Amino acid sequence: MLGDCGLDIHESRQQELENLTLTTQPFKTLRFFVLAIYQYLKRSTLYLLAKGGWLMLLSILIAVLVVLLVTIEGPHEKHVEEVSRYVRFGLWWIALGVASSIGLGSGLHTFVLYLGPHIALFTIKAMQCGRVDLKSAPYDTIQLKRGPSWLDKSCEEFGPPLFSTSHGSRVPLSSILPQVQMEAILWGIGTALGELPPYFISRAASESGRKFDAMEELDASSLEEESGVIATYLKKIERWLLSHSQHLNFFTILVLASVPNPLFDLAGIMCGQFGIPFWEFFLSTLIGKAFIKTYIQMVFIICVCNNQLLDWIENELIWILGFIPGLETFLPTLTAKLHAAKDKYLAAPRTLPSNIKGKWDFSFASIWNTVVWLMLMNFFVKIVNATAQRYLKKQLDKQVADNLAAASTDSDSDTGSR
Repeated sequence: MLGDCGLDIHESRQQELENLTLTTQPFKTLRFFVLAIYQYLKRSTLYLLAKGGWLMLLSILIAVLVVLLVTIEGPHEKHVEEVSRYVRFGLWWIALGVASSIGLGSGLHTFVLYLGPHIALFTIKAMQCGRVDLKSAPYDTIQLKRGPSWLDKSCEEFGPPLFSTSHGSRVPLSSILPQVQMEAILWGIGTALGELPPYFISRAASESGRKFDAMEELDASSLEEESGVIATYLKKIERWLLSHSQHLNFFTILVLASVPNPLFDLAGIMCGQFGIPFWEFFLSTLIGKAFIKTYIQMVFIICVCNNQLLDWIENELIWILGFIPGLETFLPTLTAKLHAAKDKYLAAPRTLPSNIKGKWDFSFASIWNTVVWLMLMNFFVKIVNATAQRYLKKQLDKQVADNLAAASTDSDSDTGSR
């Protein structure tokens, strides 16, 4: 009887948590979200005042120095402006990386939205112009509310091609890679920083004798039946990682961070839960995500947009077709058509009339901005819902603990009176 009652209470609590969303209860969800943010800021401020007074003082001094440099006029203004551009450039790409990995799998896919297209556009432009010195400065990249200056320039403005052969421009991978690696590494550093909140929260829960919410859900899901092949497969991988937690070390974390891995959030939670040292976790994650994984992604995109990959595919295709009887006579025609298609794809775009170009630019920009804003709104909604539900769960747990303590006190008083 007590078991059935406890099960009903658990189900009602779970239903209450699931119903707390911006679509079903917007005002209550926003109120809990604001309260959770207030508690977090209050706790962080008290912690800094108690243990990091010197850090607060140093931060205030740096802020005052920056304000003075920005407001006071003088010959240093151009240097301050240049430094501010580098700072905005670094913060922009790091913030995109953090947004990509934070949120326990609900992060914004900024590689697909920003870094990937940036590398692809630069590679194609380099192939069209036959040179890689396209940027006016290292920070001349895609940023908020503006694009790179080199994107709309014609190849004649950069000068004659520096890389050219009889088959057209052929820019080597080793020349393109240094031109885009700074923003890619900054993005990778951001993805590593975005993995820290689950680690810290799980570690704090472990030190207080509790389990992180994701670990509790994983333990509970082991007793439930999963629907769907993908969900079942992912749960099996999660349970395998949990059962092999004793093998978590620098090398294991490095391997998990170096490949596209949707379950790395779970690895970070497990590292915090089982007491993996912070620097061991962070350094392995930083090396794996900011360098190994980032370079793999850069090389892949550059190769996809590069003549060299197209030439290799063409040669392999012609070599395979050469073994088919009767196709030898058609191979020259097929080769010519492949060359024509490749030249058309990599050719510099023709200049359009201003009225037509304006219409096309407006249409593409509107569609792209709409997609980005929809993804940002979805990301914000997920963060608000998760934060509010976590706050409500803590309040319900506190209420249950208070009820149990009150019941225990009443039981002790009854026993003493007897």
